[in-house]
Amino acid sequence: MDHVVAWIEKSEYARSLGVAITALAPDEARLVLPYDDGNSNPGQVLHGGVAASLVGIAGQAVARATLGAAAAPFHTTALQITYLAAAKAQAITATARRLREGKELCFVDVAIASDDGKPIAHGLLAARGRFGATEVAVPVSHGDDGATDPGRMGPHVARIPFMAKLGVRIEHMVGARSRLVLPLAASNGDAAGGVHEGAVLALLDTTGAMAAWAVTGPGPYKASTPALQAQILAPPPAEDLVAYGRSVHHDGEAHWCDVEIAGAASRRVCARGTVQYRIVT
Repeated sequence: MDHVVAWIEKSEYARSLGVAITALAPDEARLVLPYDDGNSNPGQVLHGGVAASLVGIAGQAVARATLGAAAAPFHTTALQITYLAAAKAQAITATARRLREGKELCFVDVAIASDDGKPIAHGLLAARGRFGATEVAVPVSHGDDGATDPGRMGPHVARIPFMAKLGVRIEHMVGARSRLVLPLAASNGDAAGGVHEGAVLALLDTTGAMAAWAVTGPGPYKASTPALQAQILAPPPAEDLVAYGRSVHHDGEAHWCDVEIAGAASRRVCARGTVQYRIVT
């Protein structure tokens, strides 16, 4: 298990969140995340991107323990998260259990609960070990029209504790579209040298939410992410990442927002997904 422990403990992003391993075996892992203002939204509520990150880290911990160090490099081919409740000023625990293993794929169930036992989120993850295979070509992003208008909300969202810690820049956030940039920084890094998948999932979650807010604009609303689906096409690169979000449908309350994430310089797509976001008047 040493390679799994080293991956978590030497990944600056996991360290910046405060992730601690309390149990680790090939078929199960348990990770704890103490409460930290830097992982929160206003009101000391855990940011949905942090919960997504913990699902990804815990699920990959089991996959890496199952497939072994020789299976590297790893990436999460598919991830689905359902958010069940908010965690406010509480520590959370992720319990990951292996469902099935194949030659290069591992399927993992991840449950996140608050320190009083309340279910917070549930995830299903498929992680892949590439066993040193040659890197394959991924799609090139077509980006967007290049408009730059963060709207009325953008500057305020960027100052939310977790967003400020990531260094996220909101470049565009109007007309049902959003564009966010995540800088390549030590605090967002993976032990392998690229951007950590957890930071990518947090970026995807936030970009989808911002696309929904780009429809409604600011107001006295309540909002949350009920569900998120993501695919990591390849291990994230060592460069700034740009995320493009678009609200493809909404029914006045629920929004379905597609997100694509690519290298800012290479324009190679490393992740894509859909965020369901709910804004209630």
